[in-house]
Amino acid sequence: MPEFKFEPVTMPPEAATLRAEVRAFCAAERAAGTFTPALGSMVEANPSFSEKMGARGWLGMTWPKQYGGHERTALERYVVVEEMLAAGAPCLAHWIADRQSGPQILRHGSERAKRTIIPEIAAGRCYFAIGMSEPDTGSDLASVRTRAHKTDAGWKITGRKIWTSYAHKAHYLIALVRTSGTADQRHQGLTQFIVDLKSPGITIRPIYNLYGGHDFNEVTFDDVFVTDDMIVAGEGRGWEMVTSELAFERSGPDRFMSSYPLLVEAFNAAGKTPSDAAAADLGRLVANLATLRRMSGSIAGMLQAGLNPATEAALVKDLGTAFEQEIPEVARRILPSEPRAALPDDRYTALLHKSQLECVSYSLRGGTREILRGMIARGLGLR
Repeated sequence: MPEFKFEPVTMPPEAATLRAEVRAFCAAERAAGTFTPALGSMVEANPSFSEKMGARGWLGMTWPKQYGGHERTALERYVVVEEMLAAGAPCLAHWIADRQSGPQILRHGSERAKRTIIPEIAAGRCYFAIGMSEPDTGSDLASVRTRAHKTDAGWKITGRKIWTSYAHKAHYLIALVRTSGTADQRHQGLTQFIVDLKSPGITIRPIYNLYGGHDFNEVTFDDVFVTDDMIVAGEGRGWEMVTSELAFERSGPDRFMSSYPLLVEAFNAAGKTPSDAAAADLGRLVANLATLRRMSGSIAGMLQAGLNPATEAALVKDLGTAFEQEIPEVARRILPSEPRAALPDDRYTALLHKSQLECVSYSLRGGTREILRGMIARGLGLR
């Protein structure tokens, strides 16, 4: 029977120095009032902060220098991501572009896309959204009904995407659309397009979440024109591209560190002499965090080696979101507080209230728990 192997990785010597640099940078920015630590990577955006990261070489870290990258290792990038999450830094603006859209374009995009888009991402000035999910299809990503029709000069896209994070601020969206066949043909006839969100025919409607934030959107395409050189990899390779892209989305520390700032505050609230129950709860969370870091770091090593650990990433994402959702439950036992719309002033209670309202979405974004477990079962040869 197949099994998963999460081989240990050794961080390069530069990683310790880099970690200290990033930690000091975040502390200085926080002290200067640039940001107030928030939960997760996909909550707060600060374009100025993103440009500062780009200026320090902390975006596009593994990418070729000819496209504005820095040719550092995936493990060094892992260190930067982890420190930003631990600090609760405002990384939403550049997050998707740096995490998954940029790598996809570098591997499978046209030369024009690489030269015009990639340097801007690395500089922290270009933001992306992902157009995968559609209305009325639930978690069945393969049931794509948005279509692209060939024209003499390129393609015209018509359809809708939903739950599209940050589309209202992004410059581009990578959309999964059907270029041939029908929805019942599942994985065939799908193609990914890089769509300029300033194009005529695009309507972006906000979707407000439980705590009143505008993170999600519905994006409607009405004969939106896209040139041939904005196809990713080639016509009909969309499903292959999506599955490889999701390995970047699901494997990183953002899939188990969204609630990390609250975990730190829970330790502070428990104090130096916690109750036996609090000590047991917090100790279990720390043990789980150490395990998830080990697994996620191993996947970073696989990506560094050019592998496609899609199934391993699904496992980390499933375990990681369960961990993220447990942290507010433990925190609530340590210092009980009920969530309410107006966030309180003290940091612990504010983080607890926000996480209780947010964490329900953690097991949906990036693939629902049921879909991920189906992938894991196939990876183990169980279905």
